[in-house]
Amino acid sequence: MSAPRTLEVATPLGPAVVQVLRPVRAVGTVVLTHGASGRVDGRDVLAVRDGLVAGGWAVALVHQAWGVAGRRTPPRPGPQDEAWLPVLEALTKGRGRLPAPLVVGGKSNGARVACRTAHLVGADAVLCLSFPLHPPGKPQTSRAHELREPLSHGIPLHVVQGSRDPFGTPAEVRAELPDPVLVTEVSGEHTVKDTGALVVAAMAFLAGVVRAAGHG
Repeated sequence: MSAPRTLEVATPLGPAVVQVLRPVRAVGTVVLTHGASGRVDGRDVLAVRDGLVAGGWAVALVHQAWGVAGRRTPPRPGPQDEAWLPVLEALTKGRGRLPAPLVVGGKSNGARVACRTAHLVGADAVLCLSFPLHPPGKPQTSRAHELREPLSHGIPLHVVQGSRDPFGTPAEVRAELPDPVLVTEVSGEHTVKDTGALVVAAMAFLAGVVRAAGHG
């Protein structure tokens, strides 16, 4: 795998740092970001990144500004989304823009920001890795409205969820969506250790995105 190109993007919360891997004749672009830990080196996210690049996708891995700044928890949705938008602008506009179709996503909190903003950034699809439907033990504090946001704008969505995820089981997530096929269950908890299954599920969804875009 070639060395990633690193970009620094100014945002209202300070600089975000993006690593871009772009294979020759990439079939499209996936923009991935991290969870609430602020770490971009999680084994699960890196495995998905590497698997997608091997499958011909350009992948931009975003270290959000609040994580770069060393914050231990993400900001509220409003400021986080405002800082996310310039990153996508930098990746999708101008001479160095990455190829369509554009898929946005990430793990946990990263999946939340991708869902909330997909329609604002012109995304063709959303890929959620371990969507945090609710805090552990608090199913009444639901984030289902965020999960459904892409669908309300006609944007395809897929969730890959660990079978024992305390932030929401696959069954709980399916119950909040109009079609059970929008969720792939894999063995694991909120951090899925079976990275092979994660990659297979992600690639299967993305193959459909390419077909829908008329590129395959």
